[in-house]
Amino acid sequence: MSEAILVLNAGSSSIKFSVFPGHERPTRQGIICEGACEGIGHRVHFTAKDRSGTSLVDEVLTEGTTHEEALAALLRWLEGHFHDDQLVAAGHRVVHGGSLYTAPVLIDAAVTAELRRLIPLAPLHQPHNLSAIAALAKLHPALPQIACFDTAFHHTQTWVATAFALPRRLAAEGIRRYGFHGLSYEYIASVLPGILGPAAAEGRVVVAHLGSGASLCAIHARVSMATTMGFTALDGLPMSRRCGNLDPGVILYLMQEKGMTAAEVSSLLYNESGVLGVSGISDDMRTLLASEDPRAKQAVALFVYRIGRELGSMAAALGGIDALVFTAGIGEHAAEIRRRVCEDAAWLGLDLDPGANAAGAAMITRPGSRTSAWVIPTDEDLMIALHAWTLLNPEAAALDLHGDDGSRKA
Repeated sequence: MSEAILVLNAGSSSIKFSVFPGHERPTRQGIICEGACEGIGHRVHFTAKDRSGTSLVDEVLTEGTTHEEALAALLRWLEGHFHDDQLVAAGHRVVHGGSLYTAPVLIDAAVTAELRRLIPLAPLHQPHNLSAIAALAKLHPALPQIACFDTAFHHTQTWVATAFALPRRLAAEGIRRYGFHGLSYEYIASVLPGILGPAAAEGRVVVAHLGSGASLCAIHARVSMATTMGFTALDGLPMSRRCGNLDPGVILYLMQEKGMTAAEVSSLLYNESGVLGVSGISDDMRTLLASEDPRAKQAVALFVYRIGRELGSMAAALGGIDALVFTAGIGEHAAEIRRRVCEDAAWLGLDLDPGANAAGAAMITRPGSRTSAWVIPTDEDLMIALHAWTLLNPEAAALDLHGDDGSRKA
């Protein structure tokens, strides 16, 4: 019987999952299956496909299915469909690891308690990450569970890059810049040598993770130097529904002059803002790009403008820029957004190749461009599977990383 690792990414109304081999170093080519349970709390649509994209299951679960019930259905299906694969671990995407967790950890009661304390810092994600952990522990108590953090990759940043200009007593309580999307950035950093080349991969690279959540990360020698998100995932770029960077005085005004409660302000900033709030039409970039409504055009223009400003900030943090990488849903698929960003950043040495960009090529700048631009699909699930496998097989992981002769692999 072969070993398998389950990867879970739990949200408010969905559980996305994938299964990788656990008896060897996980690879995207070796994935066993992936899918989702979407619509939790209502009509749950349970789907899965194998590595070739063939549908394995496509069904609707009982009305009102909970997270725990959806997870139970998933486990029953896995056990029934993959008789020769035994789960040996589950890896979870956990958005916030705070100051304590700088690397993946095996989950126990103490870890769970600390992650629960961080819920106010990631209210859209952390509770659902924890609910999946609790549900799986109840359904499969002997299964090792591993937390992989979106904040961990950014712990290489210096004090000056993470500090707020607030009294030190607040910093001592953990009020600082953490940064997010770390699993995505870690994956991109890991594949840079094979795409840009070993030397260029060690250069000054800005990665634009553009999706429903969006941020930029300044990377040098494949480690995080600065990022646009901060204490929470509200900071930085405007997103699908989140406001991004905001003058704190606006929050004071809303509470003092408009009489809004903290809960109302939170809902406004997390759920009603971003390109949805600006456009009043949609939080989907595809819809906005296809619309002739002036409000949609303004929302897109603001999104692109803010990327340009933050790109300048990231380049400043690096002391220059050698490459720009687009990733995540918008970054990988919205050629128009890439075009506008690159054309606005011509001052940074970007010379866009319109044909390559429209075709979604890996490199989208002309060969002579002083700064290159790339499209690299991210793979957070694979990163989680790799972390889980490494924790379970530390000796094999060390050999895999360094080789039998001790030399470090790229």
